Amino acid sequence: MTNAASPAAPPPNPLRAYAAVTAAYWAFMLSDGALRMLVLLHFNALGFTPVQLAWLFLLYEVAGIVTNLAAGWLAARFGLAATLYGGLALQIAALLALAQLDPAWSIAASVAFVMVVQGVSGVAKDLAKMSSKSAVKLLAPTETGGLFRWVALLTGSKNAVKGLGFFLGAALLAVAGFQAAVWGMAAVLAVILLAVALFLPAGLPGRMKADEAWGGWRSQDPRVNRLSLARLFLFGARDVWFVVGIPVYFQAVLSDGTAEGRREAFFLIGGFLALWIIAYGAVQAIAPRLLGAKDQPEAETVRKAILWAGLLVPIPFLLAGAAWAAGGPAPWLTATLIAGLLVFGLVFAVNSSVHSYLILAFGSADRITRDVGFYYMANAAGRLVGTLLSGLSYQTGGLPLCLATAGVMALASWLAARRLGQG
Repeated sequence: MTNAASPAAPPPNPLRAYAAVTAAYWAFMLSDGALRMLVLLHFNALGFTPVQLAWLFLLYEVAGIVTNLAAGWLAARFGLAATLYGGLALQIAALLALAQLDPAWSIAASVAFVMVVQGVSGVAKDLAKMSSKSAVKLLAPTETGGLFRWVALLTGSKNAVKGLGFFLGAALLAVAGFQAAVWGMAAVLAVILLAVALFLPAGLPGRMKADEAWGGWRSQDPRVNRLSLARLFLFGARDVWFVVGIPVYFQAVLSDGTAEGRREAFFLIGGFLALWIIAYGAVQAIAPRLLGAKDQPEAETVRKAILWAGLLVPIPFLLAGAAWAAGGPAPWLTATLIAGLLVFGLVFAVNSSVHSYLILAFGSADRITRDVGFYYMANAAGRLVGTLLSGLSYQTGGLPLCLATAGVMALASWLAARRLGQG
């Protein structure tokens, strides 16, 4: 049997490794956020329906489900550095492919092509995410609260960077156009990949025993499985309104149909979604302080996870009621939506951060890549369901049904989270 390094053995310089992994993750998520906004706004401006827009992102989420199961095994077999490099390289390939999109193609051909490219991007995203999050478990200091601080900093900063990506994508679309923006992002990401390959220190952990089998993808710890179910519904609750519903509604309200009006709407929509993601990331980064995580027993963190899951439930239902009462676009409704969705973001961020801590706290070091892979598979499944329901609910019942569906998903997340307290 080939002797492999222990999964828990840290590299020679954990801080340097953590900094390199974080920088790579930042670069990736900046491009990921920009690409999503480019695709959404570009094709909405071309006249795609909400359901057609949702289809553009479906394979992205399906790829995430499959990738997270496989990525845990691949990282355990070949090491976290290999899967991190693979994620960055695939994202570059996806951008280069998307630059070949021909405006003369039919809608059906365009949808099919972009779905495939987005699928490649989905594989890339989840390789990078699983690698980065698993590395934190193996690199974080062992003192009380160290793991929560490190994962909160990585996750919070990542989402702030992704928020900048949303604004960057909208700005590039308005200023440079679709193809030039995609080529530029591919070039920058290639430079980042080269820099990470040069500066990432040797010895990044993550390998398992050479003879470990593919099987065992589902965690043996029921807490991991329950948390994964809560995560599925949590991200479904966000993406039901985030992916199609709110951007399409805002574009209808803010754009006057002229080319100049569309450009202004791109900036405003990208700016709002960027602000939402940045604020979400900032709250995630300070979540350990908000929850008083230092010297806090794990059972108390679980109790707070259940509490915050419950606090999320009424927000989308109240916003759905406001949208129904308005009966259509109205200035007061737009202001209400902005304020309400920012509150949703605050509560959602605390939920997301405590989940990210608990999966690493629950997961065992000797199979952490497998447990994290399974957990993010559930995360991707939630985004898949949310993306599909976003287009279907908005096209069927407009904004009220879209937001009410988000409320149902949030309720399901709270019900799943309650089972974490059952031991």
